[in-house]
Amino acid sequence: MWTADEIAHLCYEHYRTRLPKQGKPEPNREWTLLAAVVKIKPAADQACGGTNKPAQVTKEVVSMGTGTKCIGQSKMRKSGDILNDSHAEVIARRSFQRYLLHQLHLAAALKEDSIFVPGTQRGLWKLRPDLLFVFFSSHTPCGDASIIPMLEFEDQPCCPIRRDWANNPLVEASSDLEDPEDKKKCEDLGSPVTKKMRPEPGIPDSVAHHQSFGHQESGPVPPSVSGSHLTAEELATVTGTAPSGAKVVDVYRTGAKCVPGEAGDSGKPGAAYHQVGLLRVKPGRGDRTCSLSCSDKLARWNVLGCQGALLMHLLEEPIYLSAVVIGRCPYSQEAMQRALTGRCRNVSALPRGFGVQEVKIEQSGFLFEQSRCAVQAKRADGPGRLVPCGAAISWSAVPEQPLDVTANGFPQGTTKKAIRCLQASFPGSLMHQPAMLTNSPGRT
Repeated sequence: MWTADEIAHLCYEHYRTRLPKQGKPEPNREWTLLAAVVKIKPAADQACGGTNKPAQVTKEVVSMGTGTKCIGQSKMRKSGDILNDSHAEVIARRSFQRYLLHQLHLAAALKEDSIFVPGTQRGLWKLRPDLLFVFFSSHTPCGDASIIPMLEFEDQPCCPIRRDWANNPLVEASSDLEDPEDKKKCEDLGSPVTKKMRPEPGIPDSVAHHQSFGHQESGPVPPSVSGSHLTAEELATVTGTAPSGAKVVDVYRTGAKCVPGEAGDSGKPGAAYHQVGLLRVKPGRGDRTCSLSCSDKLARWNVLGCQGALLMHLLEEPIYLSAVVIGRCPYSQEAMQRALTGRCRNVSALPRGFGVQEVKIEQSGFLFEQSRCAVQAKRADGPGRLVPCGAAISWSAVPEQPLDVTANGFPQGTTKKAIRCLQASFPGSLMHQPAMLTNSPGRT
C-alpha cells in the first residue's frame, strides 16, 4: 500500500512546496526537525475492459510541524496562552487535532465529504473504516527511542556523539545529538560518513535530493548488541536484546532528563551511560522543562489516541496511528519498539475502545534537507556556528489560516508588551481556546 520512502518523500515535498519561507531555517546557518501526519485511503479495485486495475492509494499530508524548542518551567503560564512544547512531533499532532476538529464540523454540518461517519451511539462519530493515518518524523523522537547503541564496525549515519559526554553528564542540551562543549559542531567532517551517496538508477532527482549519507542505501541496519564486554544488567540497559557478536562502543545520548521519582541514569562511561524504558522530560538549557519527551508522548498516543480529551467527547472511538515512519538518522528498530509499544504492554484497566496498539514502525532512507547533519555537510567549514531554528511551523489541512509560526511559545513577531498583557493568542489554531484545551487532561 505504501513504503517508508514514499511517506518521507511526500512529506519533504510538501514542506518544500506548500510551506512558505516564514519560520524555516536560515540557509547554511540553522537546522530544524520535521514531523507530519499522512492520511492514506485505498480505493477499491475497478474493473476495466474485463481486467482489474490495481487499487489506487491516495496519500495526503493533513498536518505538519517543525521545531526543536521547549520552554523551561519558569516560563510556563497558568493562563495557558503559551506553547510549552514546540518540538516538531508535538506541533504535528496539535495540527492534526485541528484537522480532526474541522472534519468533525463538516460531518455535523453535512456539507461535504468528511473522514467521519455517524457512530452507533447518537451524537457520536467514528472514523471511516477505509482510512488510516501514518505519523512521520525526520528524526528519532527525543527520549527513550534515542538511546541507540553505537557499534564498533558501522559507519554512523549521522554526526556521532563525542566521547566526553560520559565525563560531563550534567551539561544540558537542546537536542538529542548535541555535544555539551560545542553543541553545534559535528566531528570528523572528513570521514566517509559525510559523503553523499549516489542515487540509485531510476530514482528521480527530486527523490535523490533527499537521500542521506554513508554507504547504506536503504537506511541504517538496526544495531545489535554484543554481551562480550557488558554485564547482563548493562546489556539490558542498552537494548534489552540478545547478544549477536557486534561490539557496542557507546550509545547515542539523549539530553532528556528522567522525571522525578525515576531511578535515573547511571552516568557510567560508554554503553552503560543511560537506563532505558524510563519516563523523561525534554532537554532544556539551564531551566528544566516540564514537558515529557516525544518518545513518551508517542507511547501515550499509541494507547489513548491522538484526538485528545475534548474531541473524545464527540467520538465513539479514539483515533490511532497505524504506523510511524522515521527519516534517515541514527536509528534502532529495537529502541523504537521498546519506547513506543514495549513499555506499555502491561497497561490495563483502560476504558472501552482503548488499548495498546501494535503500531507499524519503519525507517526511510531519505534525509531531511534541513536536518542538522544535512546542513552541516553542506556548509562544511563555513563561518559561524550551526544553530537550531528558533521558530516552529504549524500547518493543517483546513481552509481558514492553515499556517501558524511561533517562536518562544508565542506567535512569531509578538511584542513583549503583548505578552505581558496576556493578549497573545494563536489565531486559527487549537491554542485559540486555551482555557478549554490547554488544561485538558487528555492533552500533552
